[in-house]
Amino acid sequence: MTPAQLQAYLERLIESQLPISTMIWGAPGIGKSSIVAQVARQHQFDFVDVRLSQLAPTDLRGLPVAEDGISKWYPPEFLPHQGNGILFLDELNMAPPVMQGMAQQLILDRRVGNYEVPEGWFVWAAGNRKEDRASVFEMPAPLANRFLHLSVEPDFESFKAYALAANLHEQVIAFLSFRTSLLHKLDPQQPAWPSPRSWEMASRLHGAGLDVAPAVGEGAAAEFAAYCQLYADLPDLDRIFRGVAENLPFPTEPSIRYATTIGLATRAANAQQGYQAFAWLSDKATPEWVQLFAVDLFRSLRSKGKLGELAILVQKDEKLQKFLKEFQELVVAY
Repeated sequence: MTPAQLQAYLERLIESQLPISTMIWGAPGIGKSSIVAQVARQHQFDFVDVRLSQLAPTDLRGLPVAEDGISKWYPPEFLPHQGNGILFLDELNMAPPVMQGMAQQLILDRRVGNYEVPEGWFVWAAGNRKEDRASVFEMPAPLANRFLHLSVEPDFESFKAYALAANLHEQVIAFLSFRTSLLHKLDPQQPAWPSPRSWEMASRLHGAGLDVAPAVGEGAAAEFAAYCQLYADLPDLDRIFRGVAENLPFPTEPSIRYATTIGLATRAANAQQGYQAFAWLSDKATPEWVQLFAVDLFRSLRSKGKLGELAILVQKDEKLQKFLKEFQELVVAY
């Protein structure tokens, strides 16, 4: 499933009050942990991230303390004791077998030692696959059989939706729109390689004027640098936002077209600018480019709380109304 589908599935588990232990499988860097954290935030849940590979058995079970001649286990303070939340066992299969055995009791019985997971808490886990060349241990069959298993794959549309909402750098989004194969390209021979996680780091580096190679590797960084040079050939986006771009043509080079549509969608600071860009593009570009732009514009303005204002402006424009009727499914989806 895609990251967006994974998020929807996890949200449905919570909404349906199904506290079934769930294991999320996927390659490194595709956002498994951040999706779970985002689901917790959306439901106003507490979130406890436990890395079993960094713990010893006593760290999870607690320390034995003599009390009236009997040894009792005092649980660690990082485990939840009240409220509602998600107990997330990240990198579960990187933990050695003895720790996975401890986790098995926590997952099956929702308790370990004297500790019991409170009601209202979901126990979810995540791990990498063997084919990702991660340093993982085989998950015991009895432990695996106690999980739901969800497999997630990199997906550009899911990443772009996140990137627009998180205000990642426009040029990173435009580049990956053009070179989607570089969203995730594992290279076990190199310390830095492209992934959704490393592109988010690259966005911050690029915004600070720094080389992105330490985040995504030399090859991807070289292609990204070459792509950024195309921005000198972009139409004057400020003229488009002011509504005085009747004579500006839509670029013919596909790479520059991606840069133009992403630039217009992300730079539109308000509904008026979004409307002017929408009107210009619908007049200059073919429907597939207008649709690509509209999806991104709707996402961007929705995150800014401006989508309703755009709808009012569009209702007054017969040409845009015709376009939206032709792509009614697009409007319903976004």
